[in-house]
Amino acid sequence: QVQAVESGGGLVQAGDSLRLSCEVSAHASKTAAMAWFRQAPGQGRDFVAGISRSGTRTYYANAVRGRFTISRDNAKNTVTLQMNSLKPEDTAVYYCAADVLSDGTEINIGVRDYVYWGEGTQVTVAS
Repeated sequence: QVQAVESGGGLVQAGDSLRLSCEVSAHASKTAAMAWFRQAPGQGRDFVAGISRSGTRTYYANAVRGRFTISRDNAKNTVTLQMNSLKPEDTAVYYCAADVLSDGTEINIGVRDYVYWGEGTQVTVAS
């Protein structure tokens, strides 16, 4: 069973930074591409950033490219999302997800590509 537990959300001002962490099971840490998604009130769940199994490949949604950085430490079974220059439109519940259906080298951006999800952590950016 893959587990993912997010932490690090909170209330910040526009322009501030936040660092989200996701603790994953050892199995997912070694085999799965990982991603962060977000869901704003009344909206669908959108891809934010993804990282390959080895950490050598990353991909970002246009809305966050240049401001957010995804990384992983497989020795510590963690995936991190560093969010800088936050905007009010970044307000959402952020979810960590593991893609255990593929070989971990590709970064998929569809919700249906990810089987295991965390419970989410709220990020609120005030203007």
